Amino acid sequence: MTAARSPHSPADRPRPGLWERKKARTREAIRTATYGLIREQGYDATTIEQIADRAEVSYSTVCRYFPVKEDIVLTDAYDPVMAAELAARPADEPWPTSLRHVLRKVVGVGIDEDLELTRLRTRLMAEVPAVRSRMLDGMSGTGRLVARAMADRTGLDPEGLEVRVVSMSLIGGLMEASRYWAEHGHEGSLADLVDRALDAMEHGLPATGKG
Repeated sequence: MTAARSPHSPADRPRPGLWERKKARTREAIRTATYGLIREQGYDATTIEQIADRAEVSYSTVCRYFPVKEDIVLTDAYDPVMAAELAARPADEPWPTSLRHVLRKVVGVGIDEDLELTRLRTRLMAEVPAVRSRMLDGMSGTGRLVARAMADRTGLDPEGLEVRVVSMSLIGGLMEASRYWAEHGHEGSLADLVDRALDAMEHGLPATGKG
């Protein structure tokens, strides 16, 4: 998924320093080089050496910013967006409503910024086992961040079972909706699939039609 915008306007944020801006440009150059090479020759054929050459940085620079190739595809700014959006919801709002808002917000950010890149990243998640495995590894960190946001809003223990289950269900639902979208040729709306995922989380499996 593409790097997400903050839920706050630029005027609400302090301007990054020169070093932070340089790092952001380097990260973006590496990502852009990687996506271009993957489109041209596929994921497996794309090497760190090629990425470094196209991004005009050293091999060690690529590895310093992204320890493994999969991280270039997966690293984004969705985590703070999810946490901020969840924390901003009314305290008395039903959880299904809050979760639906948060997931739709995250999905909308990526699609609004670059639909084709969102499609590429979800396709890689669906088709490349190494990418999918790395994403699963990172889900626990995202789940903890979301659990903390839930705990701050509710006063519950972020390590409590219920909070952990709901937070990981949120992350897992988004991942599976994205993967399903890619497996079906990106037909239809990802936001609609997110709604279906949330319906399943809230109400369980649909009726099979069997008596």
